[in-house]
Amino acid sequence: MVRLNEDFLKIKQSYLFVEVAHRVAAYSAAHPQADIIRLGIGDVTLPLGSAVVQALSKAALEMGEQKTFRGYGPEQGYDFLRSAIAAYYQKHGVSLETDEIFVSDGAKSDTGNITDIFSQDNIALISDPTYPVYADTNLMCGRTIRYADANEENGFLPLPDAQTEGDLIYICSPNNPTGAAYTKEQLALWVSWARQHGAVILFDAAYEAFIREDGIPHSIFEIEGAKECAIEFCSLSKTAGFTGTRCGYTIVPKALVVKSSTGEEMSPNRMWNRRQCTKFNGTSYIIQRGAEAAFTEQGMREARANIAYYMENAKTIGDTLAKKQIRFFGGVNSPYIWMKCPGGMDSWAFFDELLNRAQVVGTPGAGFGKNGQNYFRLTSFGTHEATAEAMARFDRLF
Repeated sequence: MVRLNEDFLKIKQSYLFVEVAHRVAAYSAAHPQADIIRLGIGDVTLPLGSAVVQALSKAALEMGEQKTFRGYGPEQGYDFLRSAIAAYYQKHGVSLETDEIFVSDGAKSDTGNITDIFSQDNIALISDPTYPVYADTNLMCGRTIRYADANEENGFLPLPDAQTEGDLIYICSPNNPTGAAYTKEQLALWVSWARQHGAVILFDAAYEAFIREDGIPHSIFEIEGAKECAIEFCSLSKTAGFTGTRCGYTIVPKALVVKSSTGEEMSPNRMWNRRQCTKFNGTSYIIQRGAEAAFTEQGMREARANIAYYMENAKTIGDTLAKKQIRFFGGVNSPYIWMKCPGGMDSWAFFDELLNRAQVVGTPGAGFGKNGQNYFRLTSFGTHEATAEAMARFDRLF
């Protein structure tokens, strides 16, 4: 008789944002006239930049001509895009070889799929609160998880100490959900710890384009020695508005080498390449041409304009919370604002309060871990008008 993967019994039956959607749908059905403002899920609202759209259109037309039609592409990504990504990293002082770059359909997929190349015996160290994908994908494959407390005392930026235990260290900076970002000195502590303990850092840099302050690394590879102990994931979803277009990339340095139980050297770079060739057919040529355009001067200029727009929303939200004397984190190097629930309210109770009394949707912090129980995440990805109206309602409510 067939058996299913019983590790799925360890995870919640509903993914966090699915549960949020269900609650909003139920409220909307009961109140069809309600003007609901959604500041919950981190989905962009501004359209793709013109440079990207033109590149997508041109590539689509190429697919309709015999001379320029393309079938299966390289599983690792086309050289034109990998070279563009390498050039982008060079601007931050990071030198990469193109065969260290693997193009995919997004960072979410890769942060989950990377578990394929690591033994189940490894312990995953994940901060709490955390992006749910890190914990859920490790639970799905039966891996033991340890949690590093991220809280107000450490600015939601846990650092290694004598009690730290883990083989796979998940770090997201700027962080989703808290918006906190590690300094170069803080990341250097993690790199040093990983090298000393033979651990691998899985670094999620999906929000690096939102960094505004000096001293905050855009890539973990800005830290000396990181190529020997880290893998980095990044995405164009928020950087260039590719949430519906889908394109990301993973950096697996060739300097990262791990010894097997018999002493044989194993290369995560070669292993990830083998995994992708087996389980992934590559990202669409059309999408990759659009992604290439996002890294041009015009593409980056248009992306920066959109990010600046969203960060104005973050300021609007932050100004309102400051006025109401509600403590919050983020909103400076990140599109997320991580606020304390008024009066110490439970985050799901606050979700219902905000939805029912102000018709504003956010994300309950409890969905990101036990340390999020009394916190709430708002995103700055709405329009200026919707964000301003949401904050006006919030002001009247609290």
